[in-house]
Amino acid sequence: MFNPTHKPSDLSEGVSNQHETNESHEKAALAAGCGDTRLGACPEDSGRRGVPQDAPPSNTASNKCNSVSFMPLRWGVDSLYLSYPGMLDESIDSRLRSLKEVARSALPYEQANAQYQVDEHIFEVKDKGSGLFPYVLQDGAFRIALSRPTAKSLPMAYVQISSDFLSANIPQDAETHLRKILQQLGLLSGTANVSRIDMFVDFVSDVNMESWDRHAWVTRAHSVNQYAVQGSFSGWTIGLGGVIACRLYDKTLEIQESGKDYLKELWANAGWKADQRVWRLEFEIKRDLLSQIKLATFSDVMGHLAGLWGYATDDWLRLCLPDASDKTRSRWAIHPLWQYLASVDWEGDGGKLLSRFSPARAPDDKYLFGRALSLIISFMAREGYSDFDEAGNKLLSWIQSYTENRICMAEGVSFDQYVSEQVAIKSRLFNTALNKSGEAWDREAKENSAKAYLKASKG
Repeated sequence: MFNPTHKPSDLSEGVSNQHETNESHEKAALAAGCGDTRLGACPEDSGRRGVPQDAPPSNTASNKCNSVSFMPLRWGVDSLYLSYPGMLDESIDSRLRSLKEVARSALPYEQANAQYQVDEHIFEVKDKGSGLFPYVLQDGAFRIALSRPTAKSLPMAYVQISSDFLSANIPQDAETHLRKILQQLGLLSGTANVSRIDMFVDFVSDVNMESWDRHAWVTRAHSVNQYAVQGSFSGWTIGLGGVIACRLYDKTLEIQESGKDYLKELWANAGWKADQRVWRLEFEIKRDLLSQIKLATFSDVMGHLAGLWGYATDDWLRLCLPDASDKTRSRWAIHPLWQYLASVDWEGDGGKLLSRFSPARAPDDKYLFGRALSLIISFMAREGYSDFDEAGNKLLSWIQSYTENRICMAEGVSFDQYVSEQVAIKSRLFNTALNKSGEAWDREAKENSAKAYLKASKG
């Protein structure tokens, strides 16, 4: 498991009461903002915040910044958790209650009908709720937890907007899209509130990210940890479990596990080369901290991103150059790399967005065709085939024969019906198609059985 990137996605996630915030500090930091937010600029001397700027902004620092190379690729909001006050429509409540029971069926092909469509979104209806929210709808864009109409003290919806969706839409557009969906499920009675926001910057640098030890992190957090994968350094985490947490990790290593190869296209637009390691600095900020600094609503939070980043990279956490002669750590010089990272321009453009997005969660071509090719090649090697087309046709024939003799006979269904059922199951998981109702399935099952009997009677 790639620890530095572990990000809880369960919507019932609680908020830890870590005593590491002070309201006066947060308010002061937000009021001050981030200072000079130009990428590539060394922030002007302001006490502990670094060194004087002696050159125009660039991707490579000046001599006074120790000649650290730094190339920002993209920055913005990676994950967003929102809650909406309101009341679920009673007819929707009844429909979702029925679909939840369908999702709990012991028969997988019946579970395939646990879907709910809103516009272009074909949501999977989960068989379990999330904490106090009995219904959960999910596709590649949103995970929506809904409360019952009778739950007056709960928000109507608690939603996670996926990082994939936010790679194709700015947060404001994503929230507008989400609101239109929720308005078709019930009556909203207020604005969206932020329960958690993850802010990030992806960058390339020649700095060795394990060249310092944990003492270089000057922070209010109680925990500082570093990680490695198969002997290779993978990143740092600071303050996990608290109201604010930080991750600095190798994003190129992480996407080998997550499969988010679309990031490479976005990085390349900013000048990234395929042989360069991309690092991500990310802050996870939870509702408890936002409430303390009087930022609750979505619009308030989006209007103070610069201040939040400034607080996170200056007041709460700094990467410093340890000075053994000075026991007062707050006076230590800021690491040149940190000066760049703290200077992200949250008022500007964080980079290009994906031109296309589908809410489906289907596997990509690399996954699908790579495994299909591997299967055919293995079959060719085992059976001694040298012609690809001949081997492919023979493999399909053998697959059908094997399935009919080993699976279909045991379950009492035809091959065509079995395949249709499996496609329906996958369609629900992938959010790619709205399946037929149970009555339609029964009708088709009878028709397929009649066709199979007629075919068998004719030899």
